[in-house]
Amino acid sequence: MPAPGTRTKSDERRRAITAAAIDCFAQKGFYGTTTHELAASAGVSQPYLYRLYPNKEALFAAAVDHVSVVMTETLLAHSPAAGGAEPAPAAALAAARDGYAALVADRTILRFLMHANCAVGEPLVAEAVRRCYAKQVDTVRQLLGDDEAVRRWFGAGMLDNVVAVLGLADIDEPWAHVLAAR
Repeated sequence: MPAPGTRTKSDERRRAITAAAIDCFAQKGFYGTTTHELAASAGVSQPYLYRLYPNKEALFAAAVDHVSVVMTETLLAHSPAAGGAEPAPAAALAAARDGYAALVADRTILRFLMHANCAVGEPLVAEAVRRCYAKQVDTVRQLLGDDEAVRRWFGAGMLDNVVAVLGLADIDEPWAHVLAAR
C-alpha cells in the first residue's frame, strides 16, 4: 500500500511528464527524442521516469492517449449540441472545425499527432494511435451524424493539417493558395 498522498503525487508527476513529453515528441518525434531529454524537460531523473513508465514507447502511448482525451473534450465543448440544441449539419461542422482549429493553434499537438502517425511501427504506439482514431471517429460521428460526414471531416482535416504545419496561409504562391483555399 502506498504512503498517504503518494498516489496523488505520482499521478501529478505522470501528468507533468506527459505534458513535457508531448512538447519534446512534437519537436523531434519518437525516434529523435531521448529519455534523457524527456526526463530533463519534465524536471525528473531518468530512473524516476522509468519508475513511472517502463520505456519510451509506453510514455509515448500515454501521451497519445492524453491528446486523444484533449481532442475529444475540445470538439465536444465547441459543439452547438453542448448547449442541448440539435444543430444544423453546417453549424455542427463549423463548430467542430473551430474547435479543432483552436486545439492545434499552437501547432504542438498537431506536430505531435503527425509524429505519432510516423511511429506506428512500435506496437504500443500503434495501439494508442488506433485508439485515438477510434475515439475521434466516434466523436465526429456523434457531432456530424454519419459515416460520409466522418470521412469528409478526416479528409479535410488531413489537408488542414498540412496547410497548418507548413504555414501555407503565409506563403504567397499559387500552389499554396490552392491548398489553403484562398
